[in-house]
Amino acid sequence: MSIKRISEAKWNDSITEGGGSVKLGSGAFEGAYSFNSRFGDDTVKTNPEELIAAAHAACYSMALSGFLGRAGFQPTSVETKAIVHLEKKDDGFLIPNIDLETVADVPDISDDEFQTIAKTAKEKCPVSQVLAGAEISLKAALK
Repeated sequence: MSIKRISEAKWNDSITEGGGSVKLGSGAFEGAYSFNSRFGDDTVKTNPEELIAAAHAACYSMALSGFLGRAGFQPTSVETKAIVHLEKKDDGFLIPNIDLETVADVPDISDDEFQTIAKTAKEKCPVSQVLAGAEISLKAALK
């Protein structure tokens, strides 16, 4: 089985003076992005790294919930924050690391069991796998 998901982006004008828009194929989000929202202080528009962080946080939360369920635990909630680091290197930019911070409410689980499952979910999360060129750290805690 192969599932395809599509998003679109458009850019107009020069890299520093121009601007663009990004649209999810589902229609759930459409918004503007700019040079200043990526490299400056514009917090009104989005940027590619913020979108990567959202995708990673969502995927990891779902993966952790799934792995907990398969291990016999029913999570009440899983909340994940992904922090994508963008750094200038030589004549370009790269994403050297991503920090995942998750807090889960899972009845009747020990911290050791939770940490093992949380680590497995990080390794098996499809977005973690596609972003494996970056070092992905994990801080996992129970509520």
